[in-house]
Amino acid sequence: QVQLVESGGGLVQTGGSLRLSCVASGSIFKINAMAWYRQAPGKQRELVASISSGTSTNYADSVKDRFTISRDIAKNTVYLQMNSLKPDDTAVYYCNADLIPLNSITQWKAFSYWGQGTQVTVSS
Repeated sequence: QVQLVESGGGLVQTGGSLRLSCVASGSIFKINAMAWYRQAPGKQRELVASISSGTSTNYADSVKDRFTISRDIAKNTVYLQMNSLKPDDTAVYYCNADLIPLNSITQWKAFSYWGQGTQVTVSS
């Protein structure tokens, strides 16, 4: 069984910063890409940032130059440093991992896993 657990959300004023963390645990053979998504009320879930198994990163235009995604491969952890936060950043933030569980080694098949989400609220 695989679990992704996010932490670090909360309430912050405009211009403030938060750091989200997501730890993947359980029967994991290999983690490929990891990513952060967010979903605001009444809106579709959208990709915020992603990071490959190497160092390649990708950001939504709305967060470029403000957010930084990073990962600690040894700890199966991905981070999202969020600076210069705006009210439009208010959303539930979800961690996503594309990984190969131990019971899928022979097929070398990856699956997508999600965390439960953490609320980020930016007050004006």
